Amino acid sequence: MTAHTARTSTAQRAESARPAPVDGPAGTGVGPAADAVPAGIAETAGNTETAGDTGGLPWIEDAGKIAPCDARELSRLFFARLQALEEGTPAHQYARNTLIEMNLSLVRFAAGRFRNRGGGDMEDIVQVGTIGLIKAIDRFELSREVEFTSFAVPYITGEIKRFFRDTTWAVHVPRRLQELRVDIARTKESLVTELDRDPTVPELAEQLGLSEDEVNEGIVASNGYAAGSLDMPADPSDAGRLHAPGRTFADVLGGPDPAMETVENLHALAPLLGCLDARERRIIDMRFGQEMTQSRIGAELGISQMHVSRLISRILRKLRSGMLVEE
Repeated sequence: MTAHTARTSTAQRAESARPAPVDGPAGTGVGPAADAVPAGIAETAGNTETAGDTGGLPWIEDAGKIAPCDARELSRLFFARLQALEEGTPAHQYARNTLIEMNLSLVRFAAGRFRNRGGGDMEDIVQVGTIGLIKAIDRFELSREVEFTSFAVPYITGEIKRFFRDTTWAVHVPRRLQELRVDIARTKESLVTELDRDPTVPELAEQLGLSEDEVNEGIVASNGYAAGSLDMPADPSDAGRLHAPGRTFADVLGGPDPAMETVENLHALAPLLGCLDARERRIIDMRFGQEMTQSRIGAELGISQMHVSRLISRILRKLRSGMLVEE
């Protein structure tokens, strides 16, 4: 039964069913807050079959439907009782869960400010904001004499901002560089208006009170904020056309060159060839440089073809073992 029911003709019946105020610690305000409980909610509190173990708190069937004005009054009562209940008990869990559900409107309010930021899904933003609400509930104390809304909103917005900081960057960079990107963008916008042109790195560094190297580092890091699509036109002039026939970045993206491995192998092989004696180098040149057969090499050297085969195998084995050595 919700707060709206309290405004019906059953209000007088609900008043008679309202339980006596729960005595709490001095200064917690439990008694006065109990008097502020909407009558429709207090009516259900007398039904022990529905309420279960609520620790003397009124049973709320659907806390998400509580009006914000009623939720503000009920929160005081639930916070006062929550501090007196033992953590882990059913009554403590009921009070804590009800506080979360009653104050979800704060999360939706704070999440609305980030609706158009970063293209994030609102459901994800609300879930992250709910984590901030839970942290605020666990750390709130009535003795601080501040409204829970004023205490909770910074927790909620802080959690949402942390979510954007950690997830919206295409490439993860240190928080220092993330904040520097914002400072550079803000300063650049100000100087463009003042100078009527894009500011140089030295001008940005002077305005920010940083070195040119730090500014350059921030500019390079800002490139990691958003990743471009490989389906974008490679020619910027085609970007505005609906059916641009030009090539995309994916079309001009290079692939691995198989010849690169050959170049690396030749560089590794050159010093090993220098370690061979004159006869071995001549055999390698005739076999792989001049592409002579083993029979012809044997005729040139005055040895048999079988001897040439054994010599080539021994030379190649020596070269392979040398190339496999890690330096």
